[in-house]
Amino acid sequence: MRTLYFTALTTGILSAIWAFVASQFDLLSWAGFLGCTAYFAYPKEGFKGLVVTIATIMSGVIWALAIIYGSQLFNDSAIFGYAVTGVIAFVMCVQAKSTLLAYIPGTFIGACTIFAAQGHLTQAIPSL
Repeated sequence: MRTLYFTALTTGILSAIWAFVASQFDLLSWAGFLGCTAYFAYPKEGFKGLVVTIATIMSGVIWALAIIYGSQLFNDSAIFGYAVTGVIAFVMCVQAKSTLLAYIPGTFIGACTIFAAQGHLTQAIPSL
């Protein structure tokens, strides 16, 4: 129980600091929480966990851009956009065959952050 309270206290303090820093640098505080959550949810700790988390989140950013721009190729055809989304979501999962990209939730967190940030990369990427 003691560890739980220490973790809760540390998390609360770091969350408050991050919220302040994000507001000072015009970053998306919620995206920072997503990035941290992705790291802490990854089953491997340390440097390897950090590298895989960053790689998968950034791959998700790239896949989101592919969906955004790929969907616009045929004059914003909704059906084509749905197909592009489905194919790329499939590839986002299949890329997990690579050890470096094996954390599928990280990929989707990166992609969803770009969608939620409406494609504003200069704000979303540093926030993650």
